[in-house]
Amino acid sequence: MAEAAARRRARGGGGAARRAERTSVKIETAKYIQRNIPNFEVLNEETLEIIETNAETILEEVGVNFVDNPGALALWKEAGADIDGERVRIPRGLARKLCETAPSEFIQHARDPEKSVVIGGRNLVLAPVYGPPFVRDVAGGRRYATMADFEKFVKLAYMSKWLHHSGGTICEPTDVPVNKRHLDMLMAHITLSDKPFMGSVTDPDRAQDSVDMCGILFGEDFVQQNTVMTSLTNINSPMTFDDVMMGSLEVYAKNNQACIISPFIVGGAMAPVTVAGTLTQVLAEVLAGVAYSQLVRPGAPAIFGAFVSSIDMNSGAPTFGTPEASLITYGAGQLARRLGLPFRSAGSFCGSKLPDAQAAYETANSLNMGLLSGVNFMLHACGWLEGGLVADFEKFVMDADQLGAMHGLAKGVWADETGQAMDAIREVGPGGHYLGCAHTQANFKDAFWKSQLLDYKPFEQWEDEGGRDTRTLASARVDYLLANYQQPALDEGVADGLREFVARKKDSMPDAFT
Repeated sequence: MAEAAARRRARGGGGAARRAERTSVKIETAKYIQRNIPNFEVLNEETLEIIETNAETILEEVGVNFVDNPGALALWKEAGADIDGERVRIPRGLARKLCETAPSEFIQHARDPEKSVVIGGRNLVLAPVYGPPFVRDVAGGRRYATMADFEKFVKLAYMSKWLHHSGGTICEPTDVPVNKRHLDMLMAHITLSDKPFMGSVTDPDRAQDSVDMCGILFGEDFVQQNTVMTSLTNINSPMTFDDVMMGSLEVYAKNNQACIISPFIVGGAMAPVTVAGTLTQVLAEVLAGVAYSQLVRPGAPAIFGAFVSSIDMNSGAPTFGTPEASLITYGAGQLARRLGLPFRSAGSFCGSKLPDAQAAYETANSLNMGLLSGVNFMLHACGWLEGGLVADFEKFVMDADQLGAMHGLAKGVWADETGQAMDAIREVGPGGHYLGCAHTQANFKDAFWKSQLLDYKPFEQWEDEGGRDTRTLASARVDYLLANYQQPALDEGVADGLREFVARKKDSMPDAFT
């Protein structure tokens, strides 16, 4: 057996240089996806009109609550809404009219201008998981996240070719005081990466800190004239807008920064159990949220968000990768396009506790749904585990690898002279093979998507190398990327200004862990 293994290794020696080239470190970021495939649409015109009519009826007759926010109530009253306590009833057509000033697409500028992204149109921007309090890896298991974990994820996102965005709260660093951790997270995004990033939304003052730090990084005038941050504004479904999220939205909208207006829907608990009913509520909530952002500042960039899962009616736990969630996401994409707004939804969603077969099935369903539904900004594109409670290091690189396949699918089918390949068919003829023909030699390097993780070796070689499963390979990939991480340069004057700002803000308040 040892001799046979030696012969196999010897036969593979000619490919050593090619393998070395494939596995060498190349810090590159693919351009955001520009779809050359059609969107998948499940709702006909009659159904779309029913949902739109019913959403306007909800706004007019049922209304939405703006909690502990007298300023918002005053703006709505001035705009023509009926105010009853904290309940805002919006006349039919008013919210839709206000939404018209929100741009259909916008540029989010990155520290490296080459990595700026266009959100909207036929584009898809991919960002990491957001918000988990726990992390998991093979070595340490499931545990509360720390700032060191957060920094590792930022580095992995920077090193991942197929991620266009650094994200926001990739995990929640619980070893840093609640009232100060946003400063450290923003510093990590700004200094450890040069991709676009997200701002804090856990308090309006923290949102303002985010704007101020971007003013140091980009220049205050540039920030006021351009979008340099996205932020996630979750609606407390059903139909409740709290003062914390709306306060953060107000800060970002006033400063020309983008807000993702996103209902947080678990079907059967926070919305009806039917697809059409849930879509009606989603549309009503988004209309009210985006309209409010335009009351704050007409023209402020806003994104139509839809975070949707179904529910296990036995346990009450959210479920992912289900047909109902897919239908809602496809339908929400159609509604967003009819409003002329960029669309945020989907991700690497799964309910599994480990990056196993359940995680793979549910994640694949969710990612493909996002691509085909016309999503423009995909938060949670990699690393999501256990219903969003856990950011998993191995799954992060497993998902990030699969995002490359999405780039390939989005290219569509090219039928130019090279795509037709008639010269190859003529050269090879009946009974031949294409491995050595001129067309193959000219195009093989870019013809197929290549995984940087999955194992396609013959069984014998796989066995010789330890019979590693995908999670084991992913763990090695995490170590490899972190070992080869190279920090992007940042102007020292800017870095000093940011450090001084963070130090001053931290010194201005005592630590708070609640």
